[in-house]
Amino acid sequence: MLFPEEQELIDRIGVALTQRRERMGTAESCTGGLIAAACTSLSGSSQWFERGVISYSDSSKTELLGVPAALIALHGSVSGEVALHMARGLLAHAPIDWALAVTGIAGPSGGSQDKPVGLVWLALVHAGSPPRVWHELFSGDRHAVRIATLRSGLMALCETLEDKDQ
Repeated sequence: MLFPEEQELIDRIGVALTQRRERMGTAESCTGGLIAAACTSLSGSSQWFERGVISYSDSSKTELLGVPAALIALHGSVSGEVALHMARGLLAHAPIDWALAVTGIAGPSGGSQDKPVGLVWLALVHAGSPPRVWHELFSGDRHAVRIATLRSGLMALCETLEDKDQ
């Protein structure tokens, strides 16, 4: 069940994408499909939501999204470079206009001094526009980090869509 804030964001995203006759997809690691599930909770979302790919392992990022294994080895799977390649890979292989990708460390284990628990990289890519890549450092338990990632990604997509509509 979604909170009213997330439901409002999804409603706004659905309206904006439908008006633009565009579709979106997600490439998710640390959220395990939460963003796709949130989007498809809205009746009629099949008009604007095409697919979600859960690429939890490094090998799935390579096999499903075309992220080079060498890039993962160089930067780690939790990096802006990998998030960007995840989004671009989805955009290249799916009939979509927008790709939202997330990769991070939800915890409670898996963090390090360089990449602490709560670090999440997000990428938003639209064909023909400069990509947006950013990171967040969320606090709280695993659930809180995953929900905060969902909110951050949806908010960025919503704001970008509404900015482009003006």
